[in-house]
Amino acid sequence: MTKFEEELSNLPVSIVTNDGDYWNKAQLLTVFKDWQPQQTLPVVPEDVDKAIKYLKTQNNFATLSDFDDILTEKGFWWLNDFQFKDRRFGFGGLNNKLFILSHLAIIGYTVEKPQLFYLRDELTGQFLAKDNQFKNEDRYFFWTGADPLTHSIGTAWKLTFTQQEIDSMQTGSYELVPVEDGE
Repeated sequence: MTKFEEELSNLPVSIVTNDGDYWNKAQLLTVFKDWQPQQTLPVVPEDVDKAIKYLKTQNNFATLSDFDDILTEKGFWWLNDFQFKDRRFGFGGLNNKLFILSHLAIIGYTVEKPQLFYLRDELTGQFLAKDNQFKNEDRYFFWTGADPLTHSIGTAWKLTFTQQEIDSMQTGSYELVPVEDGE
């Protein structure tokens, strides 16, 4: 029995409030007889969110092969795990992934916000920055501008990185500084 159900069952038969409102326990039980606590929405990775949005725009003509460019390996693993935990979607089967994406589009979901980090050189204390002006190549520099922990930085430079991005580069002796919410 949930705390709500306990409190409801422990109410006296009727109550008259200071405002003159009258509450009858039998009426309250009738109103709340089918009440169920709200389920929390699933938290999906960003690529699963992109796949759901793609599915919504394709007027139900999407196939799983359409999602190869959208879903990363992490997204497929997340869908497998979700399917394994909820047997309504069957066991295995690639087509069931489309049902899961459709289900999430209907019931709703929240998008996982990846943890971002600054990379601060342990020797100099300077931050690693990526120049966003070079679209075809990654160029990294030491950030010599204002302290990104206390000042707003424009869009020409990228100073925050996901763990996946950090794993793909050879960072050397950099300290991971987590980005606080709201930055």
